[in-house]
Amino acid sequence: MSAQIFKDSDTDRKFRPVWYLSRGLIYGVLILWAIVCLFPIFWTATTAFKTAPDVMQGNIIPWADFTPNWLGWRSLGLSPDTIGNESTVREEFLKRFWNSTVVSVTASFLAVVLGSCAAYGLSRFSYKFGFMRNSDISFFFLSQLILPPVVLALPFLVLYKSLDLLDTRIGLILLYTLTVLPIVIWIMRDQFSSIPTELEEAALVDGLSIWGAFSTIVMPIALPGMVAAFILSLVLTWNEYFFAALLTSSAAKTLPVMVASQTGSQGISWWSMAALSFAAIVPLIIIGIILERYIIKGMAAGAVK
Repeated sequence: MSAQIFKDSDTDRKFRPVWYLSRGLIYGVLILWAIVCLFPIFWTATTAFKTAPDVMQGNIIPWADFTPNWLGWRSLGLSPDTIGNESTVREEFLKRFWNSTVVSVTASFLAVVLGSCAAYGLSRFSYKFGFMRNSDISFFFLSQLILPPVVLALPFLVLYKSLDLLDTRIGLILLYTLTVLPIVIWIMRDQFSSIPTELEEAALVDGLSIWGAFSTIVMPIALPGMVAAFILSLVLTWNEYFFAALLTSSAAKTLPVMVASQTGSQGISWWSMAALSFAAIVPLIIIGIILERYIIKGMAAGAVK
C-alpha cells in the first residue's frame, strides 16, 4: 500500500462542514419548494378519489386519512366499472378534450410560425415606422399583454357576432394566436439575437437566399427556443377560460369551461372537478417530460453570450 501523497489541510477540514451545511440548506429549500409546487397536483389527484365527507373533512393522505374511491371518475364514465358502458358525460368530456387539443395545438403552432418570422426580422433588420424603431416595435408587441382580457370582451363579442365566428373553433384559434403571439416574439427575438450573424453571411456567400439561410442554418439552432415557446403557448391556451366561456356555447366549448361547470344546486362536485382537472393536466405533464431538454435549452439560450 502506498502512502497518501496529498492530504487535506486544516483550512480544508474547517471548510468542509460549512460546505456540507450550505449544500444541505440549498437542497432543503429546493425540496420544500418542490413540495409546494407539486402539492396542488397531488391534491387534485387525490381529490378525484374522495367521497363528499372526505373532501369536507380535508382528508389528504390516501389509505391513511381516507380509502380511495372511484366516485369522481365514475361521474365522468371513466372508472373501471363504467369505461365499457355508454356514457353521455364521457362523450362530452372527449368532445371538450378534442376541442381543447385542436384549438391549443393549432394556435400555438401558428403563433410560433408567425412569431418566429417577426422576431427574426426584428433581430436582423432595422425598421422605421413613424417614430418607432425596432425596440419600440418590440415593446409595442409586449404592451398588448398589459390590457386585461375583460377590456377586450365586448369588442371581440361584437366582432365575432358580425363575422359569424361565435361558438367556432376557428374563432378561438385566431384569438388564442393573437393572445400568445407577443410572448413568442419576445422569446424568439432573444433566441435569434444570440445566433451569430456570421453564420447567415457565410450561407449567403455560398448562394443561399435569406429564407434558405433561415430555414437551413438559423432554424435548427433556434429549434429549442421554438419548442419552449410552443410549450409555453400551449399551456396558456390550454388553460384559457375567460374567452372560451364568453365566445362559445356548445360546439366549441373547451375543457376549462367544462371543469368550471361542475356546480349544481347542491354545491360543487369537487370529486368530479378534480377528476376533470387531473385528466386535463396529464397531457401537459407528458408533453413537458418528453420535451424537457428542449425547454431547458430554449429557456437558457441567450442568457450567456
